[in-house]
Amino acid sequence: MNILLIHQAFVTTQQAGGTRHAEIGKLLAEKDHHLTVITGSVSYLTGTEKETGGTSTNPDGMRVIAVNAGKGTHRNAITRVLGFFQFMIGSYLKGVNLPDVDIVWGTSPNLFQTYSAYRVAKAKHVPFVLEIRDLWPDFAIGMGVLKNSVLIWSSRLLEKFLYRNADRIVVNSPGFIKHIQKVSGKTAMLIPNGADTAMFDLPDQAGATIRKEIGLKADEFVVMYTGAHGPANDLTTVLKAAGQLKSHPEVKFVLIGSGKEKKRLVRYAESNSLSNVLFLDPVAKSKIGNYMQAADAGLAILKNIPMFTTTYPNKVFDFMAAGKPVLCQINGVIREVVEEHQCGMFVNPGSPEALASAVLELAADPERGKLMGINGKRAIQEVFSREKAAEQYEALFLELLHSQ
Repeated sequence: MNILLIHQAFVTTQQAGGTRHAEIGKLLAEKDHHLTVITGSVSYLTGTEKETGGTSTNPDGMRVIAVNAGKGTHRNAITRVLGFFQFMIGSYLKGVNLPDVDIVWGTSPNLFQTYSAYRVAKAKHVPFVLEIRDLWPDFAIGMGVLKNSVLIWSSRLLEKFLYRNADRIVVNSPGFIKHIQKVSGKTAMLIPNGADTAMFDLPDQAGATIRKEIGLKADEFVVMYTGAHGPANDLTTVLKAAGQLKSHPEVKFVLIGSGKEKKRLVRYAESNSLSNVLFLDPVAKSKIGNYMQAADAGLAILKNIPMFTTTYPNKVFDFMAAGKPVLCQINGVIREVVEEHQCGMFVNPGSPEALASAVLELAADPERGKLMGINGKRAIQEVFSREKAAEQYEALFLELLHSQ
């Protein structure tokens, strides 16, 4: 089966960022399916050129083709939208000229690339699978990124069009199902976020080595955040909590990643003398497990807005797979996962005081944290493994092909 994925922000496991598609793609390749990915030439995390450039490569059995998407996606909203349009056109032109496409897989955000996927599928007379990983444009509106009434209207129109014209809609969180039903009248298929268990099956010594490399002591209690440093991630709350814990030198916060807010966050930490906060550059997904082994707890945090109660953030599942307790400062469906599987603690969103208190509570009871970590790892193996996700996608794609 020849599958075409159009995904501007796709990264391989050798790069930093969300690797849901790379991990699932590798497993599909192991089942003798052929996955071609059309992606943007610029990293969505850093705004710099990807290692793949304009060439085609074959990481993990996939063919990855990078097309020009402009280098202005990190400058401002206008250049970002222009970059989306540029990729939409470039990915369509590349996609329609590829031979042997059986299924087109579009993923959102953003909606522009999913429209390209839809047009390629129509041109090739093959099924179009639409995957929703965030509810756009609602997330952009909720964050105040999208304010223009004309753009909001046109974005909602495009959203409804894509939902109604998809042969099947897939979501990575159960929190999206009701919205899609309301907009399109269709019932979406849930293939939840999860983790590759093998990637996090590492010896304890891996964490000790990382601690030594980055200057952390063996007896310090380390709270780790990995991922984007953007407006949605509410990392100022983390820094304020760190400020309240200055009198507890045994507690350290490690923030790994990059994004629009990082420079401001670093300045904030410096101006407030937060010596208990360590900022690190993005780490390739293939190596992030080593860093997570250096943590005593993982942190998942988003701004306290209603839309974020619908999400299944990847980092929660990564920390679960790494066997680390999760401090979940996000309400909604991901809180339900953490509480149902007893793999962490819910922390009141937007509250530095609540986060500081939860950190001290967990640091005071290491056995409780270990049990939470064991529970989380078990939940990944039994419910949220990438292997299960790959099996679900394979079954869906084959069903659509056989029904043609």
